[in-house]
Amino acid sequence: MSVLVTGAAGFIGSHLSEALLSQGREVVGLDNFNDGYARATKERNLQSALDCERFRLVEGDIRDEAVLRTLPEVTAVIHLAARAGVRPSIERPTLYMDVNVMGTARLLRFVRERAIGSFVFASSSSVYGNNRTVRFTETDRVDTPISPYAATKKAGELLCHTSTHLDGIASICLRFFTAHGPRQRPDLAIHKFARLLARGEAIPMFGDGSTSRDYTYVGDVVEGVARALKWAEGNPGSYEIVNLGGGRTIDLARMIELLGEAMGVVPRIQRLPTQPGDVDRTYADVAKARSLLGYDPKVEFEEGLRRFVNWLQGQPEAL
Repeated sequence: MSVLVTGAAGFIGSHLSEALLSQGREVVGLDNFNDGYARATKERNLQSALDCERFRLVEGDIRDEAVLRTLPEVTAVIHLAARAGVRPSIERPTLYMDVNVMGTARLLRFVRERAIGSFVFASSSSVYGNNRTVRFTETDRVDTPISPYAATKKAGELLCHTSTHLDGIASICLRFFTAHGPRQRPDLAIHKFARLLARGEAIPMFGDGSTSRDYTYVGDVVEGVARALKWAEGNPGSYEIVNLGGGRTIDLARMIELLGEAMGVVPRIQRLPTQPGDVDRTYADVAKARSLLGYDPKVEFEEGLRRFVNWLQGQPEAL
């Protein structure tokens, strides 16, 4: 069966494309190679997938209906493409709304017109805002986003629900918690900090270092997405929201310390004010993912850091 993966050249999208190909699926990768980071980096991400004859890359934008009409027949869609990042969304809110909301709406119309039955949507833990529960569960209220990015992801979940209700599409919204590992986007903290450490520069630490994140290894994320696809294919007309996290939190100061240890460097810290839009912490309850999908994150944060550092040190152009 053929699957459309939007955002296929990205961090998660490229790993996912490889995983689906390894399962024997045909994959159509759609990516517009936007200016979020260097095109050359995204092209390197896709090197392995492009070597497989069952992978087809289409360069285009999810908002471009002419591009969508040219896509080959697929039986399912995994929608990862988005303008990502909390802080940039504060600077460019209308762009984020256009790409993340209007783009998703156009893609769902494409799914309806093609009578595609399965839709997997990449949402985000940012929809929880400054949730005060001990662990974030899918039943928590998420109507107080604190960034435009978070608001667009909540809007995407609502659009998926509407399509399930009106069109009978099986849709599952996956709330990703900070993914890390090889090919991580260069704007994300671990990657950015690692480059600074390699150059002997100070690490900018926003706040007192007590903010924390549920870091999730990319291989575990990809396994969860692949399982969500199988669930959607087997449950026509159903709708679910599921956390994909690691089930453990690491605070910012400890993350910097562990990254320094993995790189053999003692970090120098530049203390800065807390950034607007950043949540205090994320912490996933993954009980639903375990029961519904059989999801079982395996890679501990320290091991994931080591794998990332080994990858980065083999990518001199990334430093």
